[in-house]
Amino acid sequence: MVDALSVLDLVAVGEGHTTREALRTSARLARLAEARGLRRYWVAEHHSMPGIASSSPAVILAYLAAQTTRIRLGSGGVMLPNHAPLVIAEQFHTLEAMAPGRVDLGLGRAPGTDQPTARALRRADGPATGDTFPADLAELIGFLHDDFPDGHPYRRVHAVPGPVQGPSGGRPAVWLLGSSGFGAQLAGRLGLPFAFAHHFAARNTVPALELYRQTFRPSPVLAEPYAVVGVFTFAAETERQARDQALTGALTTVRFRTGRPGLVPTPEEARSHVFTGYEREVLGGWLENAVHGTPDSVRDQLEELRKRTGADELMLASNAHGLEERLTSLSLIADSYGLPHLEPGPA
Repeated sequence: MVDALSVLDLVAVGEGHTTREALRTSARLARLAEARGLRRYWVAEHHSMPGIASSSPAVILAYLAAQTTRIRLGSGGVMLPNHAPLVIAEQFHTLEAMAPGRVDLGLGRAPGTDQPTARALRRADGPATGDTFPADLAELIGFLHDDFPDGHPYRRVHAVPGPVQGPSGGRPAVWLLGSSGFGAQLAGRLGLPFAFAHHFAARNTVPALELYRQTFRPSPVLAEPYAVVGVFTFAAETERQARDQALTGALTTVRFRTGRPGLVPTPEEARSHVFTGYEREVLGGWLENAVHGTPDSVRDQLEELRKRTGADELMLASNAHGLEERLTSLSLIADSYGLPHLEPGPA
């Protein structure tokens, strides 16, 4: 069986629901994941997408930190091109102070949106790109560790909270995210854990993970490579119920890729939608790589994915319409793996 299961939350907002309801569902999902012994709960940065309310991972993680006591919390990820590295260091040191020893800082090099929105985020003259990602990453790590060398322009600039206040504080764990070989190779060279976005780049999953392992160099962070694979996953009592919810997430993706982002549609709307030729191509690829069905079927599909990729951990995303259905799905998956019902951790 899989060594670890975790959750990737997009804080999906469906037709007829509000962001407030979606965030409350996220809190319930995080508590459920903790109670069932899942390893970590991540939220992903997106912008200008009505159906995804996770534009501010640090804010949402602070909310979830107040709702949980044991599960690791993190970003899957913060999109580094959108932010000054110092700001990220300050935000995640603050989160580490709120939830000591359980904060992950997952970093991506895509903007998590379209180029006009990316320009609005950074107020830059040109389009935001990931070209400066390695340099921005090095700067961020410098702020996290407060160890810029003498002569560096930021030698006297400190992330607060941070190490400048003394040795008692911890640091968030840095992860690299990716959907291609670039992030895989960089994570390997730096000896960092790596999370791959199988849910939207499935054809690259195995080659990227092989590249990560081939290029991995042991570091103070990791002695051996550690890979997480993110996958859309939905379980229900029947195949029909699971497919209906999966289809709502699929249609959301179709609309985004055709320039028409919106709220996550209802199952009824998704079933009645007439797909164009291109939309059917997007739909087919999305559903082919998603995992959905009855609990035992989902478990078997997840185990096949783990064996095929060699993943150390699977991270389950479920940006479907139903709020209660998301909770039921996670419970059913936990039951299918025989995961325990744990007592709440200490406050």
